[in-house]
Amino acid sequence: MSAHRTIQLIAPSGYPPDPAVVQRGIARLREEGHQVVGLEATERRYQRFAGTDSQRAAELNRFADPSRSLPDIALAVRGGYGAVRILHGLDYAGLQRRLAGRPIAFVGHSDFTAIQLALYSQAGLTTFGGPMLLSDFGAETLNAFTVNHFWNALTSPSFTLKVDAPQVQSANVSGVLWGGNLSILASLVGTPFMPWINDGILFIEDVNEQPFRIERMIYQLHLSGIIARQRALLIGDFSGGKSFDYDNGYTLQEMIEQVRSVVGVPVITGLPFGHVPELVTLPFGGNAELQANPQGFELQVSGYPHLS
Repeated sequence: MSAHRTIQLIAPSGYPPDPAVVQRGIARLREEGHQVVGLEATERRYQRFAGTDSQRAAELNRFADPSRSLPDIALAVRGGYGAVRILHGLDYAGLQRRLAGRPIAFVGHSDFTAIQLALYSQAGLTTFGGPMLLSDFGAETLNAFTVNHFWNALTSPSFTLKVDAPQVQSANVSGVLWGGNLSILASLVGTPFMPWINDGILFIEDVNEQPFRIERMIYQLHLSGIIARQRALLIGDFSGGKSFDYDNGYTLQEMIEQVRSVVGVPVITGLPFGHVPELVTLPFGGNAELQANPQGFELQVSGYPHLS
């Protein structure tokens, strides 16, 4: 178990609908000896959001204030929708001055991908795709793999992920590791908040999307030239999608094969990342080496700020 940490809750997107889940997640973190602050992030309500746009932007901008002490971890309460509404209101210059190279971990996934893209593109800040308060720490059953990988990734200068998922394509590439929720990635194509990354390793995931919708969003990344600039496309979990009779044999696997035929880079499957109980924590902006073969793949990650 990691040393005791200060964990500040942040809610740039939706509000938590179930207070019991909030309390369960907070209690688990406190039971491990961590100090959990920023509870007001779980209490704000405005329409479907965790506060007004200005409130949610101000919550993040306070990290740029040198008079305030920094936590070890800024943990997203949940995803949902709403982060895109505050991107134009963030103090990127101030956040860069205060946080660049500092051992503070911003962690989340889903809609939090918008914040990660913006912080990287506008301030060069490395964040972490990983668990959130509600869906993970507040889950009915706490997943040991998720928690162990979370602390290992945040406190180690490097880690290696080995996945025994058979691959139909081989790869031996290296580059900047980046990505997240596919819907958010596709929605920010052509905006200032989409980072320009060459020779990267792009990872993607999503939830409750049918294969044709997933393919359409991947095509948007493909046709805009983003995937062609990468060294590999790493497919995470796409849970919750329903099949229909009209699909007529068009499955998620068929969609992946179609993507492989057009994108021009290796497409590696089986990354345990997404809206699932068992997920890894990945540094958005870290350096990665990916080796894939018919037996599986290995992802070595380093070069990111970590907690001592």
